[in-house]
Amino acid sequence: MNDILMQIPGEALASAKIPRSQLDAELKKQLALQLYRVGMVSGAGACRIAGGGKLEFQYLLGEAGICQQYGVEDFQEDQENLRAWQASR
Repeated sequence: MNDILMQIPGEALASAKIPRSQLDAELKKQLALQLYRVGMVSGAGACRIAGGGKLEFQYLLGEAGICQQYGVEDFQEDQENLRAWQASR
């Protein structure tokens, strides 16, 4: 999929408490957090939108008070990975 360019009217952000030099990065982070929060993108997709790594995004989730999406399937996969790792030691 190609990159998407979005235009936001400047006056809509004129009163935002975001330094202009950080505007692009902050908007990407906020978009990533909200799309992840409502389940529209995966954690990996949100990381790509935010422009950072997994650990940094997990930190952002914590700061925003957003719980990570971690279901039964994720838990079972983690258990299998742990067993495989322990068997290889």
